[in-house]
Amino acid sequence: MKKVLFIDRDGVINSDVGHYYIYKVEDFKINKGVIEGLRIVCDAGFEIVIVTNQGGVAKGEYTLDDVAKVHAYLQEELKKANIKVLGIYVCPHHSDVESCECRKPKPGMILKALRDFDIDKSQSFLIGDSVRDIQAGDAAGLQACFKVEPNTSIIPACLRIVELA
Repeated sequence: MKKVLFIDRDGVINSDVGHYYIYKVEDFKINKGVIEGLRIVCDAGFEIVIVTNQGGVAKGEYTLDDVAKVHAYLQEELKKANIKVLGIYVCPHHSDVESCECRKPKPGMILKALRDFDIDKSQSFLIGDSVRDIQAGDAAGLQACFKVEPNTSIIPACLRIVELA
């Protein structure tokens, strides 16, 4: 079974300063410490799964194709650092438009990844920047979840994860 770091996107992997929605490659800026932090957990045997609410799709602000372009860019940038993403799970819904089981704080995206990749939740962690991220990880039964301040380094959380593993 795999051990995984589940990680939120906007505000954690990339800066969301000055933008409510990030859906253009030119607006996608990887936060300081992300590459280094992910390298720390990968070197400790973890795989990476991104779980991201993208409610702007349901609101008609952008499309799933826009999201896919941003994710392709992100994966290329991570690949340069020899970091492979096991999976990216996107919730395109928004509670103002429709109900679903995948929008955090519900654990649907995490639960799907657990099934898809034979992940050991007792050896897996989550890093997010909002209470709803933490609630989703807790509801999925992950070993521990770490809340970071938006747009700050994830390195301290990554070091703690490796320590606990």
